[in-house]
Amino acid sequence: MAFELPPLPYAYDALEPVISKETMTFHHDKHHAAYTNKLNEGVAADPKLEGKSIEEILGMISQQPPLIRNNGGGYWNHDFFWKIMGPKGSTQPSGKLKEAIDAYGGLDKLKEDFNTKGAGQFGSGWAWVIADKDGALKVTSTPNQDNPLMDDAKEPGTPILGNDVWEHAYYLTYMNDRPGYLKAWWDVVNWDEAGRRYEQAAG
Repeated sequence: MAFELPPLPYAYDALEPVISKETMTFHHDKHHAAYTNKLNEGVAADPKLEGKSIEEILGMISQQPPLIRNNGGGYWNHDFFWKIMGPKGSTQPSGKLKEAIDAYGGLDKLKEDFNTKGAGQFGSGWAWVIADKDGALKVTSTPNQDNPLMDDAKEPGTPILGNDVWEHAYYLTYMNDRPGYLKAWWDVVNWDEAGRRYEQAAG
C-alpha cells in the first residue's frame, strides 16, 4: 500500500462540542479511510505514480483521472484538516502569522471572509486560508476535494487553514446550519500548527 490512513492526533471526542465524537469517528474511520483506499487503487494501476508523494501527485493532478484527483485530494485534505485542529481554546495566532493576519486586515476580517467563502461554496467543498508566493494571505474555496496545491488550481497557494464544508463534516450536529458550523469551528483551530505552516511557506 502506497499510502496509509494517518491516525488522529487526538482523541475522537477531543473537539467536542464543536465536532462530536460520532462525527469525528465516521469522518476519519469511514470517509478518510475510503479516500485512502481508493487512492491506493489508483496508484497501483499506474506505475508512473509508484513512489511519489501525495504532494507530487497533486502537483501533476491535471494529468490524472478523476479517481486520483478526487481521492488524492480527499487524502491530503483530511490529513491537513485533522492537524490544523486541536482541543478547544488551545492557542491564538502569534509571530509571523499574526503579522500576516494583521496585514490582511485583522483576525475578525479573516474569519468573516473565510466564513463567507465557506458558506457560499455551492455543494461540497473546502474553505481555505492560503499564503501566496510572497507570503500574503488570501481566502479562497475549492469544490469537491480540490485544493490549492493542485497544478490547475484557480487560486494556487500554500494552505495555512482549511475547513471541510461537505455535509458529512457537520450535519449530525449542525444539520443544515453550515454558517453556524463555520463560526464554531474557530474554537478548535490549532494556531500553533497554522503558524508553523505559515513560517515554512513564507520562508
